[in-house]
Amino acid sequence: MTLTSPPAAVDKFQSAREKAAQFDRPEWFTAKQEKAWKIFSELGIPVARRGNELWKYTNLRPIADAEFSYGQTSEVTADAIQGAAPWDDDWNTLVVIDGQFSGQLSNLNETDGLTVQALTEAFDSDSLAERFATLAGCEEYAFSTLNTALVGDGVHVRVESDTTVENPVQVLFVTSAGVTNGVSAPRSLVEVGENSSMTLVETYVNLASTPQLTIPVTEIFEEAGSTVRHYRVQMENEDSFHIGTTRVHQLDDTDFTSTSFAVGASIARNDAHTLIDAPGASCTLHGLYMTHGEQHQDQEISTTHAKPGGSSDQYYKGILAGNSHAVFSGKVIVERDAQKTEANQKDLNLLLSRGAEIDAKPSLEIYADDITASHGATAGHVDRDSLFYLQSRGVDEESAKAILVRGFAEEMLNEFEPESLNEFIEKVIDEQIPVLLAQSDTIGTA
Repeated sequence: MTLTSPPAAVDKFQSAREKAAQFDRPEWFTAKQEKAWKIFSELGIPVARRGNELWKYTNLRPIADAEFSYGQTSEVTADAIQGAAPWDDDWNTLVVIDGQFSGQLSNLNETDGLTVQALTEAFDSDSLAERFATLAGCEEYAFSTLNTALVGDGVHVRVESDTTVENPVQVLFVTSAGVTNGVSAPRSLVEVGENSSMTLVETYVNLASTPQLTIPVTEIFEEAGSTVRHYRVQMENEDSFHIGTTRVHQLDDTDFTSTSFAVGASIARNDAHTLIDAPGASCTLHGLYMTHGEQHQDQEISTTHAKPGGSSDQYYKGILAGNSHAVFSGKVIVERDAQKTEANQKDLNLLLSRGAEIDAKPSLEIYADDITASHGATAGHVDRDSLFYLQSRGVDEESAKAILVRGFAEEMLNEFEPESLNEFIEKVIDEQIPVLLAQSDTIGTA
């Protein structure tokens, strides 16, 4: 059984590929793009769901049927960006508009041990040439290969060894208001040297009102002893599509901690995979997703333990209302040599409406015999007793419902530690709760 869509789904991106091929790029880069396009041409958009475990619960037909235009852009002001996205003047913020790096709108405060460049300005970097598309972009994944084939620009971030980057580095991807049915393929490559640390904020916002397709790819390389605190914020308009890919490679005694927050978009996926490729590394992947109406959020989360003594923790929460749908597909693979591994996995969902649906698929593949592992998933609603408890203390019904929903989200909100980021996420959650409650019909019913 083929997993590829009809040829038209590939043909839709042919003109985009031709435009991307016109850029003046080094030979090693164009070779990887050509290889990626060849793979995508054979895959197409994977609309078949039967027999296709990666997309079993997500219907990509709306993306395959839509028409998108590549290379559009329009002017964006600093005020528009700062009004739509988290912003702090003390942060090192790199702004990418419609897939193109904007030095004018970016805000860089630190230079010692931190190198930030547009991807197109870093082509002479040996590490970029060596690492680009080695974690994502030339494998059998439709959207990461399409990104590699179409990418025009993005960012390259390098933290030198023995460096502590004091302020967060935000990579802010913006779709401008003047783009109509555009496709954007931004790319990030982040390298963190030995015994170094940084906070990375990855943010996606959409200023346009028409459907958009954003297919970002982020590759993160951690050298021995390094620490990365990562945040991912996805907020597009409700007619758009966002298929994001994150790949992380960890060496000895590294720590990678990531918390994601996802609202907006008609169809969205957060596809994150971490590879623990040396002893003693730890990985924490957490997230909160909120859906309403007909929205669809898909969390494809996986960790591979290839070496001993590592630990991983996957913990996601979803709040669903209306006829929305969410997917949590969590996987932990413990290879034969990865003894003394500790792995935990959990997905909790709050269903506010009878029409809301969650497909949770936590899984463990264990080939070692000296490990500790657990997994589980739950879906439920706010019961009558919890609602009555608050009302009996003088809280009106609507406020009580909001408090209970907010309480479910609070645990993940608290993980967004930078003050400006925490305040921004809190504001978005508070704006989302009335929308969710307007579509709820299960709170306090049992």
